[in-house]
Amino acid sequence: MRTLLLLSAAVLFVNVLAAQQKEARLNDVVGQGKVIYERIIQMEIHIDDNDEASQVLPKTRTDKFELTFGNNQSVWKHVEEEEDNDEFGGKGMQIRVVGPGLNDITFHDFPNSRKVEQREIFDKKFVVTDTIRKLNWKLTGETQAILGHACQKATAQNISKRMQMTIDNGKMERKEITDTSMVIAWFTPDIPVPAGPEMQGQLPGLILALDMNNGRVLYKAIEISPKADLASIKEPTKGKKVTPEQFTEERNKMMDEMQKNNQGGGNRIIIRN
Repeated sequence: MRTLLLLSAAVLFVNVLAAQQKEARLNDVVGQGKVIYERIIQMEIHIDDNDEASQVLPKTRTDKFELTFGNNQSVWKHVEEEEDNDEFGGKGMQIRVVGPGLNDITFHDFPNSRKVEQREIFDKKFVVTDTIRKLNWKLTGETQAILGHACQKATAQNISKRMQMTIDNGKMERKEITDTSMVIAWFTPDIPVPAGPEMQGQLPGLILALDMNNGRVLYKAIEISPKADLASIKEPTKGKKVTPEQFTEERNKMMDEMQKNNQGGGNRIIIRN
């Protein structure tokens, strides 16, 4: 009888150990990975009294970004391509449209609700440390498949600020606009990592598609890899360390300087959407 009990205990121990090892292997698979996203932006650029410039300006811009996640952390950065900056012109005017965030790197530490961004303005780098701001998400019950993963739809209201720039008679003006918009996210519980484009640390699953500002900015995953270079997931360090408020002050100061330099004339306009 004692031998039977010992045998049963040994079998139970082996089964528990096997289950733990299986769970650990599963966590290794779903707890890390790399995703390539395509981002499409609806351009909102208006140049008064310049019909030619308005006609040649693009209506949309497409970029690719890479998300690497593992160890409850993630790194988000742009995927470099041959033609990232578009230039247009005519009759002596040259217009260069530079997409937002192309040189930025964002690190997220999910357990500590912490994010560190490396931001670049006119070739000057800053490191901005902040907390992850969480939204009030609601599940709609709708589902769809993205890249073979079952995704659930979640919505939230987002209040954000952006800079709007206008050029009138050669004079550039800018003002801060407050946007209140609906955010639509499609996340998959198949990969239970709170990562994704823009809205990281938010939902109990990897976001594979995101609609922001009522369709003005769209993200969609186009490639998923179950393996990640975990050594690459680290905080960016290149740049002046500032708070979010200090970064805004520095950005406004640099924009004022650029505006002064452009007031003297010239035929080159750089627009950062």
